[in-house]
Amino acid sequence: MKRIMLKCSEIGSAIFRNNVGCLMDHRGIPIRFGVGGPGGSDLIGYLSMTVTQTMVGKKIAVFMALEVKENAPATPEQINFIQRARVAGAIAGIVHSPEEAVALINQTLQKA
Repeated sequence: MKRIMLKCSEIGSAIFRNNVGCLMDHRGIPIRFGVGGPGGSDLIGYLSMTVTQTMVGKKIAVFMALEVKENAPATPEQINFIQRARVAGAIAGIVHSPEEAVALINQTLQKA
């Protein structure tokens, strides 16, 4: 995961570890944390881009959500989170290596 984070930062993205879960506080009240609730991707962040045509010269941040997997399959909640992010225009997917993360970013940008 750290290698993926480093590789993504080398190409200009800001990517952060997103721990998702729930713990009880000292009173027994559940405290939920993480972006996206159950299914929220392991790494979230953005890639800064310069838009062409109508917004020439202005930068935008494209949301990124990377679910990092080594051996275990993605859960239905994780797949749902990725699909919803993609529909909204994000760079999102399941990756196994830094190279796959960069390939996903490049593939998504080429489709835009």
